[in-house]
Amino acid sequence: VAINLWHACGAFKKFGRSTAELKFGSSAATLDKYPNYGNLTHVTVSSPEVIWAYEEAMHLPKGIVKATGVSRTDQFYDKEFVESRKQKLYEIMPEAKDKKVILYAPTWRDDQFYEAGQYGFELDLDVNRLQEEFGDEYVLLLRLHYFIVDQLDLSKYGDFTVDGSSYDDITDLYLISDMLITDYSSVFFDYANLKRPVLYYTYDLDKYRDVLRGFYLDMEKDLPGPLLLTNDEVVDAIKNIDKIKEQYKDRYEEFYNRFCCVDDGHAAQRVVEKVFK
Repeated sequence: VAINLWHACGAFKKFGRSTAELKFGSSAATLDKYPNYGNLTHVTVSSPEVIWAYEEAMHLPKGIVKATGVSRTDQFYDKEFVESRKQKLYEIMPEAKDKKVILYAPTWRDDQFYEAGQYGFELDLDVNRLQEEFGDEYVLLLRLHYFIVDQLDLSKYGDFTVDGSSYDDITDLYLISDMLITDYSSVFFDYANLKRPVLYYTYDLDKYRDVLRGFYLDMEKDLPGPLLLTNDEVVDAIKNIDKIKEQYKDRYEEFYNRFCCVDDGHAAQRVVEKVFK
């Protein structure tokens, strides 16, 4: 029995067999020769809506992928756990305790690599400007993908920035954040369970969509927040975050009902009941 407890939702940026013909994807022949997912007997996802994408990307027969919910989101529905975990994080990151927290969690770029599984990252977000604009009210919590091996020096920003890249579980970082800024990472699927605003800083959208990876979804139509192409737009969005919450209220609800509908705090229980009968 092999169970894949997938993180977030794999029906956003393409992966596995869906990337076979892309510049930085594996060829179909390679995927056939080394089937990464061939031994799986169960794959858990957050919604029936996304089962097809996993079946395509993992090249799995019907029945393997099941909409049981994503077990890592169960903790969001346990109020006592949430409060205790937040207090633990405040001890580790005291800068975040008395201010609002912007969590910035970008993904890696397939063309910025040193070797397999080791990627670089260029910080395009203007942290200096964010500090000038919002330093009295917010702190910026940076969480790089674990594939990114570059070490960013945040010391010059003082208490405005907190480096959460080495913290072992990003789901804890969601709990102390007031908004999420991401790009093409699927973190926002899990984050949507918290019903907090999401901004997408997609400064290299055309390249990522058309050359590097591609998407299963239409970013302009399906995502529960605005696509921001410049630092000016990021600053403006943070300043007007209440307006954005109202503007995207209906789309956020549609997104939640479409992609998070099985995440209710009992996903792990359903996995146990289905697999270990």
